[in-house]
Amino acid sequence: MPESKGNILLVDDTHANLQILSEMLSQQGYKIRLAISGKFALKSIDFALPDLILLDIQMPEMNGYEVCEKLKANERTRDIPVIFLTALNDTSDKIKGLSLGAVDYIIKPFHVEEVLARVKTHLKVHHLQQQLVAQNKELQATLENLQLTQQELIKSEKLAALGQLIAGVAHEINNPLGAITSSLGIINNFKHQYLAQLPDYLSSLPKKQQQAILELVTRALNKAPRLSTKEERKLKRKLIRQLEKNNIERVEFVADTLVDMGIFNDIEPFLFLLENPNSQQLLDIPSKISDFQRSIETIDNASQRAARIVFALKSFSRFDKGEKSPIDIVESIETVLTLYHNKLKHGVNVIRHYEKSLPPILCYADEINQIWMNLIHNALQAMNYKGTLTIDVSQQDNNAVIKITDSGKGIPPEIKDKIFEPFFTTKPPGEGSGLGLDIVLKIIEKHDGDIVVESQPGKTTFTIILPIE
Repeated sequence: MPESKGNILLVDDTHANLQILSEMLSQQGYKIRLAISGKFALKSIDFALPDLILLDIQMPEMNGYEVCEKLKANERTRDIPVIFLTALNDTSDKIKGLSLGAVDYIIKPFHVEEVLARVKTHLKVHHLQQQLVAQNKELQATLENLQLTQQELIKSEKLAALGQLIAGVAHEINNPLGAITSSLGIINNFKHQYLAQLPDYLSSLPKKQQQAILELVTRALNKAPRLSTKEERKLKRKLIRQLEKNNIERVEFVADTLVDMGIFNDIEPFLFLLENPNSQQLLDIPSKISDFQRSIETIDNASQRAARIVFALKSFSRFDKGEKSPIDIVESIETVLTLYHNKLKHGVNVIRHYEKSLPPILCYADEINQIWMNLIHNALQAMNYKGTLTIDVSQQDNNAVIKITDSGKGIPPEIKDKIFEPFFTTKPPGEGSGLGLDIVLKIIEKHDGDIVVESQPGKTTFTIILPIE
């Protein structure tokens, strides 16, 4: 049986409406629960929380406004998105519902495409918000765990490496969280400033203008992936020439708006809109809907980025319980690269050559992470954080072979034999303990592996060989 796309509670005192909505949404894969009154709906919600509520306003005993007010006053239910179902088309009724915490309105009689589109959009936004809350909790728990283990790590090289990274990691976490906050602001602004007025505004326009605006929205929502700045500039210049040829006023503004919406060509069907004296107002609605869609995509991408950082922190802060476990070498290296992303992104080109069929190796996972941490840290310092870092992972016989190559100045021949000695360092006082490579060597020996160094100006390679058991 296919997995449900979401659990929806339908609340309406009219059985015919419940039947129509139930059949419509069930066919799309949603799990449906029904309630014929406000009181019955509250009992049903108390028993099991839905993902979304479609709530009729005009009901006896307890109307939809009262139900919504009770839901938003309860900490357990306040975050469940509520969409009002109503025959009321007055702006004041819509404002009242939105002020009580509803996320949207659907006007009776229902239009199938509208109901499905709104349900899908608000379920996705709700799901993304839930993901964000869960990831924030997980991140907080991870950071608290790092703090609790700090005393155990205080004398180890691992804490020193983590201390150097923590500011960069915090910055990397703040970036997606900032993008999410900004995008939620755009979504909330659209919801409060445009959503309530949208039906009235569209219905006030001539039919031809309505169809053109809906076609603009459709093309904006189905636009191709984001182009580079150079590609956008080229297409914008072409668009401006076309607009000027058709004597469109304010060509820079119009071109910018269309490009932001992902519309670069085939603008002939919209020329009559662009020629209209109110073209700026007519373009405003599709532009804002495009911003709304882009904000949802931004939240989705930023959530995934935050999740990768949380996973990297969890993986790196994990401690083995005295037993070996199978790990993916590539995943282990990528964990460290994720933590170093803030130091890599401004001047280091990372080239990866990974053999896809490499089997897991049996090892002490956090110690293996420490190898990559120390070697990548040394490589970046050797290049002064500007250059090329190349990582090769392959299998030779029954061994995993990992090569980490930097384009730095190289290791002088006279000290090459000393670099694995404890406390040997070429760094200024206070910048290195001289234990990094000593720890790497001891971990590799503990795993019955080997490490080889080749160096010349512009190319230093550390080759690690680990048995696949």
